[in-house]
Amino acid sequence: MATGQSASTARVPRLFAAVLALAAVLVVVDQLTKWWAVSALTGRAPIDVIGELLQLRLTYNPGAAFSIGTEYTWVLTLIAAAAVGTITYISRRVGSRAWAVGLGLMLGGATTHLLDRLLREPGFMRGHVVDFIDYGPFVGNVADIALVVGVGLILVLSLRNIPITGPAAEPEAAPEQPVEVP
Repeated sequence: MATGQSASTARVPRLFAAVLALAAVLVVVDQLTKWWAVSALTGRAPIDVIGELLQLRLTYNPGAAFSIGTEYTWVLTLIAAAAVGTITYISRRVGSRAWAVGLGLMLGGATTHLLDRLLREPGFMRGHVVDFIDYGPFVGNVADIALVVGVGLILVLSLRNIPITGPAAEPEAAPEQPVEVP
């Protein structure tokens, strides 16, 4: 490249923007589905989608996964804020599309959970997360699914030793020198 940047470092700002865009889309989709769930499922019995295997059932979760730590919602809010900050910071270096997808899913999931903790009832930093997708022993939401997929993808990338910065750039070939014949 004429500017002296390698192709991989030129991709970093574009992939960071992709992380942010995917996270933003996920936040919108998650919040819209939660709005729908609250308006359509409040006061209703569970709705079977695939028998008892998959149902729509509205719950409010003050805790973490499996309702762990329900007395410490404010701590979960701080953890979610730290996760959003950390993922955003790490994402600035992303040079791999697969890492961008994984980090975007994680950032979107963590951000929407943070918004729930900050803005939903019963109050600031004590808000309950809206869950409505009941699949067996678990009840979750779109953000939970994104978090699980994002973490799984990052785990696979890490186990395969694929760096966050992407594949190493090919060294630029030196310009050919004319060969002198004696």
